[in-house]
Amino acid sequence: MSEILKLFFLFFIGCTAGWIMEVLFRRFNKQNVDRKWINPGFLTGPYLPLYGFGLCILYLLAGLEKYNLIANPIWNKVVLFIAMAFCMTLIEYIAGVIFIGGMKVKLWDYSKEKFNYKGIICLRFSIIWAILGALYYFCIHPYIINALDWFSKNLEFSFILGTFFGVFMVDVCYSFNVVSKIRKFAKENNVLIKYEELKHHIRKSAEDAKEKYRFLFAFSTREPLKEYLKKYIEKLKLMDKK
Repeated sequence: MSEILKLFFLFFIGCTAGWIMEVLFRRFNKQNVDRKWINPGFLTGPYLPLYGFGLCILYLLAGLEKYNLIANPIWNKVVLFIAMAFCMTLIEYIAGVIFIGGMKVKLWDYSKEKFNYKGIICLRFSIIWAILGALYYFCIHPYIINALDWFSKNLEFSFILGTFFGVFMVDVCYSFNVVSKIRKFAKENNVLIKYEELKHHIRKSAEDAKEKYRFLFAFSTREPLKEYLKKYIEKLKLMDKK
């Protein structure tokens, strides 16, 4: 089986597993006092590309250990976990910069975290990435190897993989269409839109109006998106005056 097909398979696993992990994290996060279920990320469906790319990177880095680049096995693993944390942080930073610079949208905000850089990356989450890298290496990587072995013997599963990527690309087009509308509004008003805050604002507005809030299609609302954006900006201006 080609390495590219393996990476596609890993991307599929990482996207879906990462989405489940983020949903649970946000559900039980102390900041979520109402214990609401929150759909993370900018895509509609149950997948987070950041984790998909991340799993591919972790898999490739874990494979380097067999070359024994450092003689001491303990230091070899320490350097490996640092490299994993660095690569995951770099992916996070690149994604953040692309959306902020190109789309005028901030998908996450670490501004309140200590030792953060532009609210895009921070020390705490880099350490978390290192811990997750260690957990991946010791607890998950052997199962990933077995999963890839199973996949190589059951290539009919590639049909499901193809279906996933088909739906995924449709979702990417739909979500970028939504983000392009937000970008247009943000450029016209010279503001930076915090994506999660906007989704929270739409949820709160729906609850206040006793309307049904859509967990997946958060921006499929009764009012035009532009109206919610105007109210969101007005709310931010009022908060700044206080």
